[in-house]
Amino acid sequence: MIKTKRIYEPASPGDGYRLLVMRRWPRGIRKTAVDAWEKELGPSPELLSHLRSGLVSWAEYTVRYHEEMSSKRPLIAEARAIADGGDLTLLCSCVDEHQCHRTLLKTLIEPTS
Repeated sequence: MIKTKRIYEPASPGDGYRLLVMRRWPRGIRKTAVDAWEKELGPSPELLSHLRSGLVSWAEYTVRYHEEMSSKRPLIAEARAIADGGDLTLLCSCVDEHQCHRTLLKTLIEPTS
């Protein structure tokens, strides 16, 4: 099972493998709070900046994030393999999970039926 969670929420036993998917390390978080950090699965600094400044809409951001991730297929496959072996929780600092790349990434990792 693949879950998403804000990095500032407490860890729980149901999290399974905790994978941080941000370009920068979040403030105040210990390295032991995650099992791994894969910054390449976060959006590029330019794309994130464009979203935050309003230069791109969420819809455009989604398209561009998927384009960026098209070159990260081996990393996505690694995350899928982890999820196949047990629970995987994707972590990011975004408050709204519905407008966060961790939710977009989850759909990329989940096997297509």
